[in-house]
Amino acid sequence: MKFNSVFDVIGPVMIGPSSSHTAGASRIGSIARSVFGESPAQVDIHLYGSFAKTYKGHGTDVALIGGLLGFEPDDPRIKNAAELANEAGMHIQFIEETEEAPHPNTVKLVLKNGMKQMTLVGASIGGGKVEIIRLNEFELEFTGTAPALLVLHEDKFGLIASTTKIIANHEINIGAMKVSRKVKGDDALMVIEVDQLVEQDLLDEIAKLDGVFQVASIII
Repeated sequence: MKFNSVFDVIGPVMIGPSSSHTAGASRIGSIARSVFGESPAQVDIHLYGSFAKTYKGHGTDVALIGGLLGFEPDDPRIKNAAELANEAGMHIQFIEETEEAPHPNTVKLVLKNGMKQMTLVGASIGGGKVEIIRLNEFELEFTGTAPALLVLHEDKFGLIASTTKIIANHEINIGAMKVSRKVKGDDALMVIEVDQLVEQDLLDEIAKLDGVFQVASIII
């Protein structure tokens, strides 16, 4: 587990009985929505381990839906998240998985909107803290101690340099960076941890680069 202070152990201000099963779940849902870039029309939620066994009693279901709706963990609307999602036209399906996951509080979210689809896997590791393990076919490694930029892009010459130049022009320091690709010349993913929150105009600049498919900023 990654705890930075006693407040991480006590847990965050939240709606629900458990920081792991509600606050953490809400954050995973919120991150998925942020990375997807829009409100999904359908979400298949695959629950593993403890999440699969106790999600209804601990409010994990409404917490995940609340996050997908963009609610903060302490938002009182989380209690009615299922009804609000239905009113918003968001179809939610829960699937209880029996296979083991690396962490007992693991969830896989498959977000869909027409032909657009994204898969995100996350784990709630305690105290409201989460780890994002996978985005589509890419394995992720977040320290959880800094904001991060996710840039899904074409694997082409000069794109990494152009991206980091934009970040430098905004006088933002890069703390860590990892680039993953499955096949040379195919899709690739940059995970860039930075020392401060980024403004939307920086994301917009990166999104305009030739070969960038999607860019998002997340806070774990």
